[in-house]
Amino acid sequence: MAVFKGAGVAITTPFNADRSVDYEQFEKNINFQIENGTDAIIVCGTTGEASTLTHEEHLDVIEACVKYVNHRVPVIAGTGSNCTETAIYLSQEAEKRGADALLVVTPYYNKATQKGLKEHFTMVAESVKLPIILYNIPGRTGGVNILPETIVSLCREVKNIVGVKDATGNISQVAKLMSIAGDDVDLYSGNDDQVVPLLSLGGKGVISVLSNVAPRQTHDMCQKFFDGDVEGSRKIQLEALALINALFSEVNPIPVKKAEQLMGHCSGVLRRPLTEMEPDHAAVLEAEMKKFGIL
Repeated sequence: MAVFKGAGVAITTPFNADRSVDYEQFEKNINFQIENGTDAIIVCGTTGEASTLTHEEHLDVIEACVKYVNHRVPVIAGTGSNCTETAIYLSQEAEKRGADALLVVTPYYNKATQKGLKEHFTMVAESVKLPIILYNIPGRTGGVNILPETIVSLCREVKNIVGVKDATGNISQVAKLMSIAGDDVDLYSGNDDQVVPLLSLGGKGVISVLSNVAPRQTHDMCQKFFDGDVEGSRKIQLEALALINALFSEVNPIPVKKAEQLMGHCSGVLRRPLTEMEPDHAAVLEAEMKKFGIL
């Protein structure tokens, strides 16, 4: 059975003015998500600025998320690293802290071969009992791409590797993946502008940035598709495109944190090297949020 079906939020990590983690706001944001239909919380991913958290903070945020969610929806913890031993450590510790599943990104900078990727993911998976979703995002990993054959092999040969978050943007590659996967790969869209296309290829849902600010609409986009209302699902996808483009007008999570600040859901503080959104981009984002009815 899939870890989750529907809309999972790649949740941000709110910071105080001194850039410490704002746990009070974090709990409020988690409650906002669950109250508005979000089907899973993905914590300490790219959107959660995990790359700027210390290992201690990383694990504390996972533990806090598990506590605040309190079994209402699955908690999926980002535990990937370009170092296999570090990924193993973070994965084991996330399991101890109560995560329901793990999201493990392709190693970045090292630029592993397909053989190296298979060994990396297998070693991480064998170190824990939790289900693992692979995270394929070549744009952030030096162009490293998990090929469809590698994904299918991992899901078939390693019992707790269950699927992939695809943020390649390559619909043809996703189609090839699903054509050879059978029922062995749970597919999640990693791009908010391609949710419905990936659902049409057999996807289970999305791991979404958009859901931080529009959780009900993101959930409904998926649920309508599952209920057979493809036209209703498509309508939400197309209506959200301008907002999605604004949310990615600068590197994620700069725009989504600005959006949350506008909603009163966080301070908007980022950790360096990320910086404040450019005023012209912020103005477009605010306008699109108003058009979409979330401001």
